[in-house]
Amino acid sequence: MKIKAKHLAAVVLTAAIGTAQAETNWDMPTPYGDSNFHTVNIREFAEDVREATDGELNITVHSGGSLIKHPEIKNSVRRGLVPIGELIMSRLANEDPLFEADSVPYLASDYDEAWELWQASKDMLAERLESQRLTLLFAVPWPPQGIYTKFAVETGEELQGVKMRAYNKSSERLAELFGAVPTQVEVPDIPTAFGTGRVDAMITSPSTGANTRAWDYLSHFNHAQLWLPKNMVIINTRTFEGLPESMQEAIKTAAAEAEKRGWEASKAETAAKIKIMEDNGIVVSEPSEALVERLQEVGATMEQEWLERAGEDGKALIEAYRAR
Repeated sequence: MKIKAKHLAAVVLTAAIGTAQAETNWDMPTPYGDSNFHTVNIREFAEDVREATDGELNITVHSGGSLIKHPEIKNSVRRGLVPIGELIMSRLANEDPLFEADSVPYLASDYDEAWELWQASKDMLAERLESQRLTLLFAVPWPPQGIYTKFAVETGEELQGVKMRAYNKSSERLAELFGAVPTQVEVPDIPTAFGTGRVDAMITSPSTGANTRAWDYLSHFNHAQLWLPKNMVIINTRTFEGLPESMQEAIKTAAAEAEKRGWEASKAETAAKIKIMEDNGIVVSEPSEALVERLQEVGATMEQEWLERAGEDGKALIEAYRAR
């Protein structure tokens, strides 16, 4: 039996419409550039989701704050402006101190400790996000945070009066306790901030230092290993629950793989990016005994201040962490 051309066209058009309707396309804002290991990991997560759903769920990653700036990502996901996004967890410290537990100096300063802290805290954090109609998918740590300057730091006294880049409540407070002047600067703006004199020092990871070419605007990196802050990926709960169960499971599976892959990538990133900085002339040092002593004093002060803000939930979190 022959099918007339116009009938064939109608069949093709109907099939095309059905395929288009079957596909779900999401935009995902992230704060960091394409070369950042967090972004690389998230692009792999998006590809894993696409493959697991046979192309029915496509996530387009918008890196470097190009779609939505970092401070607005969480609320944009909560309001449903975008279904999914990434942000650094400690940005939410003003909402709830539990979100900055990973940024208390020396509470967890290596990967094993950071993992145990994450296991002790993630259910509590997920509950808080759920109350805002947000679902926590996974979290990946940055390499340990160190001190970047244009001069050697031996005791910490050298930081008095220095304008220091901050990115969360903990980095602001640490700067204050050292007598420095904290200034909020997002990662894409770091080179310009140094170039224009807005800041003269910063606390951040080897990853950020190498990715922003720190050797162009400063000379020293002290590998103090203060804390390992985490980025988290969140999804609008209503959007997530509106998906078919098979898609939900595909996302959960991809998220679990992304978390595992991201933690391993972070470990590799630390050594690799320190070497890049050394190769480009940055003087890399370990903290002196005097600086360690000063940092530990500051850390003890900040932990006590954090516990006072976090209350009974904070106490319970620390007890659960230290019991592991």
